[in-house]
Amino acid sequence: MSATATPASASAEAQPGRLHGFHPGWFGAVMGTAVVGIIAYQNPGNDAGLRDAGRALGLAFVGLGALLAIALGVPYVARWLRHPAAAMADLRSPFAGALYGTFPGGILVLAVALATVSPSLGAAGAVTATIKVLALVGVVLAFAISVVFAYLLFVEHEVGPHTANGAWFIPPVVNIIVPLALLPLMPHASPANAVTLLAAGYAFFGMGLLLFLLVASLLYDRLVFHPMLPAQLAPSLWIGLGPVGVGALVLVRLGQAGAAHWGPGAAPVETLSMLSATALWGFGLWWLAAAALLLARYLRRGGLPFGIGWWAFTFPLGAYTASTLALARAWGSSVLEGIAVLLFLVLAAFWLVVTAGTLRAMRTGEAWRR
Repeated sequence: MSATATPASASAEAQPGRLHGFHPGWFGAVMGTAVVGIIAYQNPGNDAGLRDAGRALGLAFVGLGALLAIALGVPYVARWLRHPAAAMADLRSPFAGALYGTFPGGILVLAVALATVSPSLGAAGAVTATIKVLALVGVVLAFAISVVFAYLLFVEHEVGPHTANGAWFIPPVVNIIVPLALLPLMPHASPANAVTLLAAGYAFFGMGLLLFLLVASLLYDRLVFHPMLPAQLAPSLWIGLGPVGVGALVLVRLGQAGAAHWGPGAAPVETLSMLSATALWGFGLWWLAAAALLLARYLRRGGLPFGIGWWAFTFPLGAYTASTLALARAWGSSVLEGIAVLLFLVLAAFWLVVTAGTLRAMRTGEAWRR
């Protein structure tokens, strides 16, 4: 990136190359915006007086996420059609390649968001049809990107321990999101197809969770035995909250959704799911504290240069907040409900800061330079 160009000249220079250099992480904005809507709609704190305001805010953020998906999806696809070499070069990069997972991630999160706010939308048939399309596209792309990116890591000689970074968590977390997009379709499916959707949900949960564990071990090794990540990659450390948060939420939802299919075993399965989710949530608490300490260290030692990667501060924290809220209501715990409120307030603050930085970078042209 050029640090000397003025905003006006930078905009003029970047205009022809915006599509060529379009950042593969842009769909993180869709994920980070839609998850705010998902949580707000559920009224963290369960205050009756804030229920309508929470639903209105949730609908607004889900609508904004959908608009962002359209606005960003067009250049996302167009870049592969017009500049396939540049797009492929990013996919081969150990630093940029995993960010392509935000594309199916955004699609799947929108499916979950639509299912969440559907009681306020009406037109149930159209909403269900939209969720089906989003889920189908998201599932296929999530699986494909996770396989292709891993394959490229296996065969590229430039990859080494020093290249491990938090963005590698994106393909795993996107696969873990899949069940949340499939479960809303179960009530509209035949009994046989509903069982298939439930089984697929467990399969994708296992796929994403095991991939997360593999990546976590690599990143832990990287952080312990090698120098700290460059400041521009520091936000990626927060992405580890994503698989943990979504994973805990998925366990709760799978246990609840499968109750009708397990007969006398339903209650034990739900209990085991809740206990497992809580254990995973506990690990997320550790990750959140570690990520916050590392962020404070980076801020003390020169700060973080703004980049599209800052959206990593939003969805992962949102996923952890959503799982906290789900567990609070599964356990009937006012303490967990209060923690969910605090996390949501931090998430809202992060979203405002990152959105302001993104708009400023778009105005100056910095968002289009790489």
